[in-house]
Amino acid sequence: MKAAYIKQLGDASSIQVGELPDPEIQQTDVLVQVEGVAVDHVDTYVRSGAYKTDIAFPHVIGRDMVGQVIAVGSAVTAFKPGDSVWTNAMGYDGRQGVTSTLAAVPADRLAPVPAGVDHLQLIASVHSSATAVIILNDVMQAEFGQSVLIEGAAGHVGAKLVQLAKRMGLNVVTTSNERDFTKLAKFGSQGTFNYHENFAEKVTALLPAGVDHIIDTSGNVDFQTNVNLLARNGETTLITAPKSNLFTFNVRDFYMNQKHVNGFVISHASLDQLQQAAKTINAAFSQGLLLDDAILIKHFDDAKWAHAALETGQDKQNRIVLVP
Repeated sequence: MKAAYIKQLGDASSIQVGELPDPEIQQTDVLVQVEGVAVDHVDTYVRSGAYKTDIAFPHVIGRDMVGQVIAVGSAVTAFKPGDSVWTNAMGYDGRQGVTSTLAAVPADRLAPVPAGVDHLQLIASVHSSATAVIILNDVMQAEFGQSVLIEGAAGHVGAKLVQLAKRMGLNVVTTSNERDFTKLAKFGSQGTFNYHENFAEKVTALLPAGVDHIIDTSGNVDFQTNVNLLARNGETTLITAPKSNLFTFNVRDFYMNQKHVNGFVISHASLDQLQQAAKTINAAFSQGLLLDDAILIKHFDDAKWAHAALETGQDKQNRIVLVP
């Protein structure tokens, strides 16, 4: 099979594209003919060693894949040859990645592709969509009628958070560039603010009791600003560090108002969380939601370029999808 792989940890130049032995499937595995693989920042962290995880070399890169089943193990009953499937849980914790023409994937890490959904648009979405689902449902345990401030809401994860939070009945407010206000209002934001223009005062005017949940997807907001905006028992969730990575905050106000801070990385999500998230986002996909990413389609041969583009910001906010 053709694959993009590494023989050791390193920078993007360590990626090779060539032939590797076809994978063999075990009783609970599914053999998939790969159609497309999304390239995520987490892929660059695994490749470079920034994210510590078990790897056997040569290691095929890539986490998120969509394709067609061509064979199943003897114990697999959920899938059959010809089914269209996707996964977002390969390429780490000892599992080979999926930037290869063939991939052996455990059946419990696969989900069906909903009928009528564009395969490449789907795989571009699953990483950010699953992140958003798990944050809202499991990390924040957000409830109907609560308020949520989503900062950097026009980004990949932010846009998914807005749409999903609206579906859950949350009162959604957002920060973004002004050019994205109309889009975010359409997604469900009830208050759109530019974080460069005293947005905290405007959020407080709209939600004087404070915000129940805050998530900054961009790192552009000072941590203390978000702590100040929280309601009593409110919480802020970090999926990236504030750009002012070294900071102090008002600890007394924080604990006396029973505020909380969470950290989340999807690579630590449990199998059950990933499976439940897959059901939620598949239901949204079936309704044409969460499929708004601008995608840039390249080939497996461009894997080295794709990793370098993400690390240097040359992706220009496109989701990169590699095809065989």
